[in-house]
Amino acid sequence: MYDNIKQIWVINKMKKQNVKIIQSVSRAIEIIRCFDNNEELGVTDISKILNLHKSTAFGLISTLEAYNLLEKNKYTGKYKLGIELFRLGTKVNSNLRNISTPYLEKLLKRYEETVNLVVRDGNFAMYLEKIESPHSMRICTKVGQRLPLYSTAVGKTILASLSKEETEDILNTSEIKKYTEKTISDKEQLFEHINMIREKGYAEDFEELEEGLTCVAAPIINHTKKAIAAISISGPTSRMNKELRLEIGRTLVKVTKEISEKLGFINI
Repeated sequence: MYDNIKQIWVINKMKKQNVKIIQSVSRAIEIIRCFDNNEELGVTDISKILNLHKSTAFGLISTLEAYNLLEKNKYTGKYKLGIELFRLGTKVNSNLRNISTPYLEKLLKRYEETVNLVVRDGNFAMYLEKIESPHSMRICTKVGQRLPLYSTAVGKTILASLSKEETEDILNTSEIKKYTEKTISDKEQLFEHINMIREKGYAEDFEELEEGLTCVAAPIINHTKKAIAAISISGPTSRMNKELRLEIGRTLVKVTKEISEKLGFINI
């Protein structure tokens, strides 16, 4: 439930500092804070929590949605926090990038292969960080790039954390194309592949995005057990043998679990 004590404290603080409170801005902030302990909320839920008229709540929610601060689930009709909040959150010191970076550096030092941090952006994986391998091979991905979830190990491990309905929706609304001859472009095969990833806890990509490149990835999950990000290690297929991939997979599962715990998403 929304923290009314925090709301009163903020208002009193602003009054003491002689700061004028703009009601519409204050209400928009209160709406965002409603999601502190709720994954999804409907217009009626929010109007009841904040004691707002339903039409007022709807107008504010629609504005926040227009700026991608909230996103609507078309199946439930309810809202959740949007990707724009996450993007802005990357500017904060205690964010995903800052918590993850030391782990990325340790992984690079241990395996000497390229390490990536991505976040889910709708049907895509968006690259937030990339630390290149000291070896000569350079990989086509870059920070800020967006790739379909189905085409990469990071994307597939995110898909594996979602419900069957969400996975189907993403695949049905994505343009499935082959990046290489080994890209899995058949939807039934993708579903089977994703089910296998769920069982293992991590994903592998065998030259599906780039010829000669193999990747292993594990998800960073939130309190609902859905992946909001993922970390991968990518290297030439010649070096990424079965034994190494198994070791990397187990290491990434451990690392991403620790990051999830530090972010406060899970408590195991």
